[in-house]
Amino acid sequence: MTRDALVFYSPVDDPRAWKEALTSELPDLDFRVDPDVGDPATIDYALVWVPPTGFFQRFPNLKLVTNLGAGVDRLVRRDDLVPVPISRLSDPGMVALMTSYVVFAVTRYARDIHIFERAQRRGEWHYVHPRPLFEIKVGVLGLGELGAPAAQTLAGMGFDVRGWSRTQKDLPGVACSAGPEALDNLLASCEIVVSLLPLTPESRGMLGARELALMPKGAKFINASRSAVVDEAALVAALRSGAIGEATLDVFDIEPLPADHPYWTLDNVLITPHLASITVPALAARDVAESIKRVRRGEPPLHAVDAHRGY
Repeated sequence: MTRDALVFYSPVDDPRAWKEALTSELPDLDFRVDPDVGDPATIDYALVWVPPTGFFQRFPNLKLVTNLGAGVDRLVRRDDLVPVPISRLSDPGMVALMTSYVVFAVTRYARDIHIFERAQRRGEWHYVHPRPLFEIKVGVLGLGELGAPAAQTLAGMGFDVRGWSRTQKDLPGVACSAGPEALDNLLASCEIVVSLLPLTPESRGMLGARELALMPKGAKFINASRSAVVDEAALVAALRSGAIGEATLDVFDIEPLPADHPYWTLDNVLITPHLASITVPALAARDVAESIKRVRRGEPPLHAVDAHRGY
């Protein structure tokens, strides 16, 4: 009896950890790591992260593609992928890591840690009186699988949290809104703004020079979603002028970030190398296995992606 076969591709994830975790859930699964795929026509499933152009052309009999992350912008609207179900990961480890990153970045600004870091480099004892967290308005853009837990955690810490999403959400402790006018209002009212927006045709370039100018002078901006939701040149200009006072950035138009990029020269930018949230195989494998089982039964996978919406 021929076993179902899965091809694994990722430039950053550990295939050994994934093989161990996934085959413990599905012992009958033939786990293959690209490029050692054997006969491509025998591949039924793909578990991938940022596969290169043309990757899927080799596999004519795919039944399911699972993305090794929450953002699926690299999978939708590809010309090498025939219409098959696409699922994204949604594991508690990934959610916890993203929430911890957002809490760190927001708290670093709320407690003036960035000011103390500079003072230490100058060898100065520089006191700034702490502010109560309820005075600090934090806007979270994107209230999906990652954004909603982050927003609610911040609210639980005592921050004044406002959330914005494409469609109206209802989250305890978070003032939720939707629509273009509401986005303008949120940007104008929050001193710290966190982007956890998925990259879709609608969100691409959503935060341009006009939107950044709406934010209070000296506002802090955190991006842990996709770089392309922001006009990078406009953000650089706003950071240079002080219109945006500080930024914590985990995602960039080109990665790794080129050595000559202006972000490296800006003292008011904290750069992290796209690690705000990663998948944890031991926790995520159960969902991947369940999606495969569902597809075998002719059912939709878990966390199915709407290719038209882009998430």
